[in-house]
Amino acid sequence: MNYIEYNFTVSPKEPGSEILVAELGEVGFESFVDTPTGIKAYIPKDLWKKDILQNIFILRSNEFIISYQIKEIEQVNWNEEWEKNFSPIVVEDICTVRATFHPTPTTRYDIMITPKMSFGTGHHETTYMMLQQLILLSLENVKVLDMGCGTGILAIMASLRGARDITAIDIDPWCVENATENVQQNNCPFIKVMEGNISTIIGEQFQLILANINRNILLSDIPAYAKALSPAGLLLVSGFYIEDLPVIKEKCQEVGLSFLSHIERNHWVSAKFQQK
Repeated sequence: MNYIEYNFTVSPKEPGSEILVAELGEVGFESFVDTPTGIKAYIPKDLWKKDILQNIFILRSNEFIISYQIKEIEQVNWNEEWEKNFSPIVVEDICTVRATFHPTPTTRYDIMITPKMSFGTGHHETTYMMLQQLILLSLENVKVLDMGCGTGILAIMASLRGARDITAIDIDPWCVENATENVQQNNCPFIKVMEGNISTIIGEQFQLILANINRNILLSDIPAYAKALSPAGLLLVSGFYIEDLPVIKEKCQEVGLSFLSHIERNHWVSAKFQQK
């Protein structure tokens, strides 16, 4: 199968690139590669059409300057590309995130992933901070939702911390397939991986919701998270800058969620809220 490659130049790169990835994923793009100036996005040639970008809102936004070049390429071996640059991640000297070809670590937790270009390897500040947050929580008998699960790494950590009823959801079929493989590889039978969006959780109740997505999607979905949280349940969010924290806090306050704390890493933020 051949792919169509879009090489996007995005200014400012963040959060523009993350918003762009989220929108492209909704119209069929399967894989993304970070570049110094933006992202490369890939879609199978048989799914591509000339007006594929017609409804990508960020391309019409005055807040970002985005240009792109297109070319057709042959099938890409994503694992090979990833393995060239992937190195293990150690979080708080407690958790190691690695590939199967890396040596077994001595840390308490050992998570093995093969991301296939799905978001969430632990290298990005947001995933790293969400892991930091999870390390501090005791999750025995806690029902957990990992929304926008990507590689499934947060759901896997929740399982390692004791959770035995975990739902991991992503809108991208590629991520669902990848997360399923990673869950099996880490022997986590308590995680159910599903394809879907925020409507998938209507009527459900969780004691912990994890949402490492982006500012705009969070603002849209926080009311649904609040409805799905059990009394005193926790919401952990990330995917936005410290400058965006006030508007995230305001939205949470509107729907009855109390702000507890936040951590920051290179201007990125992970925040904790609680259902009253």
